[in-house]
Amino acid sequence: MIRRAIVQHLQEDLFQGKAILLFGPRQVGKTTVLEVLLQEQNQQCLILNADETDVRESLENTTSTALRNLFGDNKIVFIDEAQRVNNIGLTLKLITDQIKDVQVIASGSSAFDLASQTQESLTGRKYEHFLLPLSFTEMVAHHGLLEEKRLLQQRMIYGYYPEIVSDPSKAEKHIKLLTNSYLYKDLLQLESMKKPALLTKILKALALQVGSEVSYQEISRLVNADYHTVEKYIDLLQKTFVIFTLPAFSRNVRNEIRKGQKIYFYDNGIRNAVIGNFHALENRTDVGALWENFLLAERMKHLNQQGIDRDIYFWRTTQQQEIDYLEEDADGINAFEFKWNTRKLPRFSKTFLNAYAVNSTEVITPENFTGFIGINT
Repeated sequence: MIRRAIVQHLQEDLFQGKAILLFGPRQVGKTTVLEVLLQEQNQQCLILNADETDVRESLENTTSTALRNLFGDNKIVFIDEAQRVNNIGLTLKLITDQIKDVQVIASGSSAFDLASQTQESLTGRKYEHFLLPLSFTEMVAHHGLLEEKRLLQQRMIYGYYPEIVSDPSKAEKHIKLLTNSYLYKDLLQLESMKKPALLTKILKALALQVGSEVSYQEISRLVNADYHTVEKYIDLLQKTFVIFTLPAFSRNVRNEIRKGQKIYFYDNGIRNAVIGNFHALENRTDVGALWENFLLAERMKHLNQQGIDRDIYFWRTTQQQEIDYLEEDADGINAFEFKWNTRKLPRFSKTFLNAYAVNSTEVITPENFTGFIGINT
């Protein structure tokens, strides 16, 4: 059993008078995480799976009296696949407001649906947590830094979904199955998502542009679709935790790109499955993009796990001066470049350094990457 960092954060939020919601993509282990959490509590727990028809019916159009009878003496109630319950937000609100001695926890594989159903009714009444694929830091805690560093190239190709990590001999088979069977499922269930072939084309276009600035207009031309349709699909891919974006940083310099963005995948394995390329790194032309995607996905996991709030950007000018990644907080800006091949390390743009108060600059390579993604050595 690989212990997930999120368990500790969930424990801290128990019995604080709020519902606990767990979001994340399919197959990242949300149910397993909550089962582990419940096993460690000295409380009676009730698990309700909303895939069951009678469970759904008992949680819909109900009253606090009926819910008390359903819960019995249990002090923690876990509702799995909660998005399948009609008006689940109202039910969770009823539990939180009227049954204060019961801690309710809800999770769902369709995180987008669950979030949209609970947004208004649970305002001020919820703690939200996001579970992403396994992280480098979690695997280091599991079997040590040396072993995980040995597996770096495997992770860059096949990623960190739990099923892939636990059975590496079938990594390619399982990541293809996961991508084809689960990745699109939440999206295609949405009423607004009516063209699965178009979604596949958009994903492939994004996968081939990892590390490069993305133009929605260019993607529209590539996939032969309306600009606003492409924009909507990409927005939904973000909300279902398939991809995330980096906006352009722009404040002072005249020729800065102001409205651009880069797009990355939360998991390298998903990215490689989308383009159908599982070749070894020495046989690839996209190693730089894979390295950049790996580092940024792991950085996002680290910030999420630690509850760190940073503004994140990339920077580029029309003269092609560029910095891969910027983080800004109240103390200022930290700038990073990513380089797989260390024979020739990049220099940071003097234009940027002269224009902004920069706390630090660092080139992240295979020799020094562990600190960037949360490992203190």
